[in-house]
Amino acid sequence: MSGCGKLEVILRVLGFLLSLVAAIVMGVDKETKVVPITISSNLPPFPIVVVAKWHYVSAFVYLLATNVIASSYGLLSLMLTLSNKNRSNNVLTLLIIVLDTVTVALLSSGTGAALAIGVMGYEGNSHVGWNKVCDTFGRFCKQVAASALLSLAGAIVFLLLLILALVGLLKRLK
Repeated sequence: MSGCGKLEVILRVLGFLLSLVAAIVMGVDKETKVVPITISSNLPPFPIVVVAKWHYVSAFVYLLATNVIASSYGLLSLMLTLSNKNRSNNVLTLLIIVLDTVTVALLSSGTGAALAIGVMGYEGNSHVGWNKVCDTFGRFCKQVAASALLSLAGAIVFLLLLILALVGLLKRLK
């Protein structure tokens, strides 16, 4: 296996692991808090149990789904790459390039969606009356951020794989 081939295998393993860990971190994200609710200024606050779960927010569901797809594809592409060591199958090489591109797009869009909602949870939005939630659910928000950053790192790895494949194609054309 050439140096370029070893680098591709390392990057595919890394892309698989980053997207898998991002999916796991998001999939186990849940935090329960007792929050005091004031009904009237004459009454003491009423404690209520509030739960934050990843599947309550569609952007977080999307992030999890994109990472599951990316990690599944990462494992499959790793096996296909190892079986096509000498690049003899041009159709397979082209298919992997196209699917790497789709994976970059999926991971980028999932990360962007989750981070956009995460910023709303962190900052709130006074214009639409959304309160901050990350001051109450700090651990939950930190796990969302960690998952999103792992997902972004996975997107960068798949982008590097795409660039590596395109450079390889250019070399073959010369």
